[in-house]
Amino acid sequence: MHFTGTVYRNPYWPTFPLLEITQGCTHNKCKFCTMYRDVPFKMSPMEWIEEDLREIASIAPNATTIQLLSANPLALSFERLEPILVMINQYLPKMEYIYACTRVTDIRNKTVGELKKMRELGVKEISLGVESGDDPTLDRINKGYHASDIIEQCNKLHEAGIDFWMTFLNGTAGREHSRDHAINSAIIFSQCKPMLVGTGGLTLFPRTPLFEEAQRGEFAPLSEKEMLEELKLFVENLTCDCSFITHHTITGVNLTGANFLQRKDKIIAALDREIRHGDMDIYAAIRSRKSSL
Repeated sequence: MHFTGTVYRNPYWPTFPLLEITQGCTHNKCKFCTMYRDVPFKMSPMEWIEEDLREIASIAPNATTIQLLSANPLALSFERLEPILVMINQYLPKMEYIYACTRVTDIRNKTVGELKKMRELGVKEISLGVESGDDPTLDRINKGYHASDIIEQCNKLHEAGIDFWMTFLNGTAGREHSRDHAINSAIIFSQCKPMLVGTGGLTLFPRTPLFEEAQRGEFAPLSEKEMLEELKLFVENLTCDCSFITHHTITGVNLTGANFLQRKDKIIAALDREIRHGDMDIYAAIRSRKSSL
């Protein structure tokens, strides 16, 4: 298999098989991220992709799912993606679900008709690393799009019948803008109606612009307690019925599950207990030991 670097994949999807069709990230400018900092974006050669599919077919000929790599493989134009999707189905004829993490901007260069064709070929569920629905926060962390873009592209996904996840990056606005980040993100997420909302807690890693800004006193990171307070505010204002998971957010309670609206009051109560009684020193120590996203 042609894996050209560290493999990042969504652990909530089936994690075998994996197929690398791109390397790196087209944007690679988010101020909090180190994942692809030194990896230039490029498409894998079609020869590599076919060799890998041939190998997968020899090991798991009845595979019904596959996860595409790397950071945002759907950045490829439809003209480049279609033959890859067709090839996947040729080598793995029982294929049902082709998964991919991607950026909001990757949907922009595709028509609804093209997205529908992608769904017919198996792309039925994707994950969008949105991080925030608040324009000043999106600008602050250099995501490269605004809330109106998120809504527009998610509407296209709905029209095409492609399910999608959205992620909220807890703490990314810093102390000064925390409230607006939480409330405005919840409003945008609710309008978009994703099948799943995932929340992650910001960790400041060396060699990132946000870490350097914090070192210079230009960014005030939230404490563990403030992170939980922001997450609670986000949950309080989230009104779409979805599955809800927490990943990279350190709490002493499990908030993950389906039927968010049915569980919303229990999630808020659990967060409130954690805010009042949780051991923030332990959570801070755990976060300090993280080495990457």
